[in-house]
Amino acid sequence: MNGYQEPIQAPRDRERVWKTPANVTLCALEEIAEPGSRGFVLQIGEAFFHGFVVRHSGEVRGYIDRCPHVGFPLAIELDKYLLPDGSLILCGWHCAVFEPLTGACVGGPAAGGRLTPWPVKVEGGLIRTAEPLS
Repeated sequence: MNGYQEPIQAPRDRERVWKTPANVTLCALEEIAEPGSRGFVLQIGEAFFHGFVVRHSGEVRGYIDRCPHVGFPLAIELDKYLLPDGSLILCGWHCAVFEPLTGACVGGPAAGGRLTPWPVKVEGGLIRTAEPLS
């Protein structure tokens, strides 16, 4: 042996998609605290969708996990999309903050921007994906 090894090939970037099919069960409503949040990665064919769900003030909203400021995912720590008091969604990278029920940015470098909605619904105590928005 001469000590030479073939270089390890880095995996190609995974393609991302921005919509999901309807009626995919994500989790039970009770699995997300009030207020609380949870991230989801769904494989759709060979591509992946990244989104998160927020439960706040008795409502459930879904958003694509992508900050409008520079396109990074929002959470630095798994499922930590809200400020500690649960009042706002936080982009952990640049500290932009968003209203949990509208996705409107109310402070930070994405001010005036908005999170992209991900349609979800609650049926029979389960959170499911809803029909894609047009």
